[in-house]
Amino acid sequence: MLKLGNKEFQSRFILGSGKFSLELIKSAIHNAGAEIITLALRRANLGGAENILDFIPENITILPNTSGAINADEAVRIAKLSKEIGCGNFIKIEVIRDTKYLLPDNYETIKATEKLANLGFYPLAYMYPDLNVARDLANAGAAAVMPLASPIGSNRGLLTKEFIQILIDEIEVPIIVDAGIGNPAQACEVMQMGADAVMVNTAIATASNINQMAKAFKLAVEAGREAYLAGLGRIIKQADASSPLTGFLD
Repeated sequence: MLKLGNKEFQSRFILGSGKFSLELIKSAIHNAGAEIITLALRRANLGGAENILDFIPENITILPNTSGAINADEAVRIAKLSKEIGCGNFIKIEVIRDTKYLLPDNYETIKATEKLANLGFYPLAYMYPDLNVARDLANAGAAAVMPLASPIGSNRGLLTKEFIQILIDEIEVPIIVDAGIGNPAQACEVMQMGADAVMVNTAIATASNINQMAKAFKLAVEAGREAYLAGLGRIIKQADASSPLTGFLD
């Protein structure tokens, strides 16, 4: 069971809603088995002909993000707006100043996390994996820490694997790996490492069959979690026969 803020979830796969059509959202959620879906506030079109909120089932927890914020004050303002339109107290904090690599500003993210936690939000903090920053985020009231695997939207996989493992080992709040995961095998691997959940958007949105890829990620996350709970087998340098080598033709 994944516990975030005041809620518990069976699924450990969080689906990003950007980059694919509104008509596909409902079926993608179903195939992903997701209970949480992200929402860029800029996609909410209240009063328009097509409002993304109309395509998300009522039993799904919406995780709005502060995409577009370049400092803590802007992130707090976007979070307040998302609450005003009925998106609840969950908020994924994204504070990005860099426009080429889109790396998060860890220090402004800490400021936003503290402010929003004090306002009663459950902040999920998107960050570059740094142990000291992760500790500060947890102390500031983060409901989860979300380290990037590689630059957002790149599908380049677990470039920060070793640093994510440090966070998994040292940080007590849930670790949700976000950004850069490019295929289901990588999602499985990070869950085997002990991550609490995985969030994926681009790898699904850019697949030839979005619904089929959403299902593939669902199964990969489940397999990785089962493997983590089972405890991975040992690794040695020399061969070790799986059948006895003695007792033949005695």
